[in-house]
Amino acid sequence: MRDFPQGLMLFAAGFGTRMGALTADRPKPMVKVAGRPLIDHALDLLDGLDLPRKVVNLHYKPEPLIAHLDGRGLLLSHEQPQILETGGGLRQALPLLGDDPVVTLNADAIWHGPNPVQMLLEAWKPDQMDALLMCIPHDRAVGHTGKGDFLIGGSGALSRGPGQVYGGVQIIRTDLLHDISETAFSLNLLWDRMLADGRAFGLSYAGKWCDVGRPEGIALAENMIASSDV
Repeated sequence: MRDFPQGLMLFAAGFGTRMGALTADRPKPMVKVAGRPLIDHALDLLDGLDLPRKVVNLHYKPEPLIAHLDGRGLLLSHEQPQILETGGGLRQALPLLGDDPVVTLNADAIWHGPNPVQMLLEAWKPDQMDALLMCIPHDRAVGHTGKGDFLIGGSGALSRGPGQVYGGVQIIRTDLLHDISETAFSLNLLWDRMLADGRAFGLSYAGKWCDVGRPEGIALAENMIASSDV
């Protein structure tokens, strides 16, 4: 096992129910923002990065994604008959990803500013960290109305609480996934163990971020992209 990521997991299996009619005939990663599918905005973040193994998981209406991703050097992890959530989906994909720490990336957010994946790779300290999460201060989380997910301490260590918003990009070790008995489960179970051990850390994003989980997020993201304000 190496100490640095060699693979990336792009989560694209979800139902996208909050998008309403927009996902009646397509998976959410194929919903367009600024004329391009959400998944293409996510894949832009990988340009020029040394991550030789790239995996996309699929479940809901996978055919449009399969056709769109054909010939792009991506491995596909099909979740059937049931969707496995983030933790179960990542564990199923491990034969494709290997045993190294993995970058995981959600396919339903738009980033405006420095590349968050590159920032994480540069900040990753394998001797201290089992997970490094990219978090967004409230004033940089466009359209977000929640209280936040994590507090980041002076050393970068994470704790749960109202504070910064998890942006859906992280580096995480995967060995503890094998200790979880559930088939379908959230990565929150893994984070809880790492938080308890003091090995979950966070990085605060310097640009802006928009979650495109609802239809109104499309216009917010497009306005953010068009703005020169980072």
